[in-house]
Amino acid sequence: MLELVQAGGWLMLPILTCSIIAVAIVIERMWTLRHKKVIPEKLLTGIWKLMNKDALTDEHITEIENGSMLGKILAAGLISRHLPRSLIRESIEETGRHVVHEMERFMNTLGTISTITPLLGLLGTVIGMIKVFTAITTIGVGDPAQLAGGISEALITTAAGLTIAIPSLIFHRHLKRKIDELVVGMEQEAMKLVDFLLGDRKKLS
Repeated sequence: MLELVQAGGWLMLPILTCSIIAVAIVIERMWTLRHKKVIPEKLLTGIWKLMNKDALTDEHITEIENGSMLGKILAAGLISRHLPRSLIRESIEETGRHVVHEMERFMNTLGTISTITPLLGLLGTVIGMIKVFTAITTIGVGDPAQLAGGISEALITTAAGLTIAIPSLIFHRHLKRKIDELVVGMEQEAMKLVDFLLGDRKKLS
């Protein structure tokens, strides 16, 4: 492996750096965006039970807010539950935008890596071919070792760039799709809470 890195030239350093960053982002996002962590089961049911018993306190709301991403959105609705429907929705939507922004953290970086690593590999190809033609101009085609060095550098950087770019693109698309699905799920839960809050208010009036 070390020999391949050395043979690929200095451009292997940014390519390898991109690979390390990409792996770290994928692991972190896959862990953070687990469904049970973002949308805990029975969270909304627990809120309903507390409200039906008239036992919901500020401490409960703080606990809900700190427990999950969905909890932050639902807590915003609970804090503004005595306001008109439009203001409840506005509060939930504003918090939801912050939550979605947090969910998409590092995604631009991962997308950039999937784009630039093939270009780095292509740059390595160009540099390698320049070395080949420089060697041909200087010593002719009589020394295969000189030519092989430039050609191997060109091929190794291209292969390395594509090896990093392809999985990065796959995981970027996968994570974007996962985020979209989680956002839809959170929207559904938030709307259930709004309907419940307004329905409960009508019963009291």
